[in-house]
Amino acid sequence: MKLFLDTANIEEIKKVNEMGLLNGVTTNPTIIAKQLTNTKSEDLFKETKKILKEICSISEVPVLAEPISQECENIVEESIELSEISSQIVAKIPLTQEGLKAVKILKERNIKTALTLIFSLKQALIAAISGVEYICPFVGRLDDIGEKGIELIYNIVKVYKVYNFKTKIIVASVRNIEHIINSAIYGADAVTVPYKLIDELINHPLTQKGIEKFLEDWSKLSNR
Repeated sequence: MKLFLDTANIEEIKKVNEMGLLNGVTTNPTIIAKQLTNTKSEDLFKETKKILKEICSISEVPVLAEPISQECENIVEESIELSEISSQIVAKIPLTQEGLKAVKILKERNIKTALTLIFSLKQALIAAISGVEYICPFVGRLDDIGEKGIELIYNIVKVYKVYNFKTKIIVASVRNIEHIINSAIYGADAVTVPYKLIDELINHPLTQKGIEKFLEDWSKLSNR
């Protein structure tokens, strides 16, 4: 399973890349907006492309970037413009009728795509039939409405295996370590990980205790 860092913060991306854990980056308008708080409205798309270009320069991994428009023609236009930043860019598009039409056109132009805001098995099935490269099913938001979001991942993986769909599953709206671990157990291709969860993935109290014990024993030996 791969880790896609869910941020547009350059320093966070660099830190995770330095640890050898960066397999991809996912962004969306909300994530990008956090980096553009002091930018004038007329410069937003231009500044967005600058951020994405810098992200792509950190490591040769897929970078998911989301067009703002909701009409097919404009989705295609914005996706093409984003794809010109780097071959690493994957146009991440909400699963709607207009989004599906855009995916078909973009595929014909050899532009990589992902369908996002997926909340059900039926949507995941439609996405795979469309031939999209990636899907982003949201687990945390399903938890928010009283459903078990991680069960959706189990069902998607099961169905995709039955029909040998090539679409990759990137688990999104990840809120905790359990989401990550269960996504791995069920066989998802990747998870989007908030930076704040990276330390939690790495650390364990027994690891730290073990280090302290080793250092203590070595210190005793050195002081003989």
